Amino acid sequence: MIRTLIIDDEPLASGLVAEYLADFDDFEVLSTCQDGFQGLKKIQELQPDLIFLDVQMPKITGFEMLELVEDPPAVIFTTAFDDYAVKAFDARAIDYLLKPFSKARFRQAIDRFLLSHDQSGTPERDYEALAEKKARIVVRVRNEIKVIPTAEVIFFEAQDDYVAIHTSEGKFLKKMTMKALEQSLAPDQFARTHRSFLVNLNHITKIEPYERESYIVILKNAERVPVSKTGYSRLRQVLGL
Repeated sequence: MIRTLIIDDEPLASGLVAEYLADFDDFEVLSTCQDGFQGLKKIQELQPDLIFLDVQMPKITGFEMLELVEDPPAVIFTTAFDDYAVKAFDARAIDYLLKPFSKARFRQAIDRFLLSHDQSGTPERDYEALAEKKARIVVRVRNEIKVIPTAEVIFFEAQDDYVAIHTSEGKFLKKMTMKALEQSLAPDQFARTHRSFLVNLNHITKIEPYERESYIVILKNAERVPVSKTGYSRLRQVLGL
């Protein structure tokens, strides 16, 4: 039996997915959730094989919810917005159903899931690649979810498998790679000064020489961030120096 979860803030849309799934004997709907927070809790609790996920929902988006799941299940997106379709397929999402979708189109999505499921168990996915340039970052703080606007981030720092997010409120950790983070940030707002640091350009007050072919960035909060030779060239370009 394939355990499924429906996450959508529109009851009619959730009901339609459940109705269409009823035609498939091997699929069981474990629960229906109306926002990303509920969805996250149910994914952790029920460990589904497949989720049907809306993109635009209250509180956090479907993509932001997926970022908080360490080992996400397979996903079929169900949304009224086509903005993310190309990126979803590039990131190997199972399918992207654009509302309103027919029963025939739904069956195609199920067939795609069954094919990938049979061939490789759980298909490889990269949900960081699905998001547009981030305007906010979602992190766990103990048992709560915190949404941090990227404009409030002073700098990011790589720490093993995590990225430390430095803000005026303190430091927060998120499990992700610096490469994925850099690709998701607006290049006119953040710059990679060093392999372990990404800096908010609006918080830079001064760039000083440090050692041979290296520099130090002085930030508004008096933090000092290293700048490599490549990072210095990048800063000169984005700052117009």
